[in-house]
Amino acid sequence: MNSTVIPVILVPGWLDIASKMKALQSYLHKAGFDAQIVSPQPSDGSVPLETLATQALAEIDARIGAETVFDYVGFSMGGLIGRVLLHWLVRKGRVRRFVTISTPHRGVMGAKFTWQPALQQMHTESPFMQAINAHIAELEALPFLSIWTPLDLTVIPPDSSLLPIGQSLRIVNPAHALMVYDPRVQQAVADFLR
Repeated sequence: MNSTVIPVILVPGWLDIASKMKALQSYLHKAGFDAQIVSPQPSDGSVPLETLATQALAEIDARIGAETVFDYVGFSMGGLIGRVLLHWLVRKGRVRRFVTISTPHRGVMGAKFTWQPALQQMHTESPFMQAINAHIAELEALPFLSIWTPLDLTVIPPDSSLLPIGQSLRIVNPAHALMVYDPRVQQAVADFLR
């Protein structure tokens, strides 16, 4: 890979491991990107999102250096991990472009009834959701794209993936879990990162 290529960090979501992002990584590699998967664990929601974000950042820094600018692509909970990084853990300007795929930016209704800390944080009315969305203006300072499907039965309501800033792309895909494998999603990510 060319050393001047901006690294693209791919982060999967709830109950996912690194292999979840392999198809997207392969697509981006073929398109000339230096796409690297970072999969903080455990992804079952049993630790807070801040813990996962701190773990992800340590791995990012170990791989590309603590000052290197990077693009971020997060799937589902991975998008919220990215927002913790962006709002609280990295210096302004370090994330060049920010993409989320089926991320519950405004929470998930059913998460209120779970025991896992990270899932409770994802409830629509949680203190975490209020805190992270108090920083929403920071997303205006960089190119931001949210890709979502109106048929999402994991992110309920599906339009929780939308924010009043940045760009959004609605792709009608029958399932939350299939979004990262959809060629239209992969193409949209590549186009946005160029």
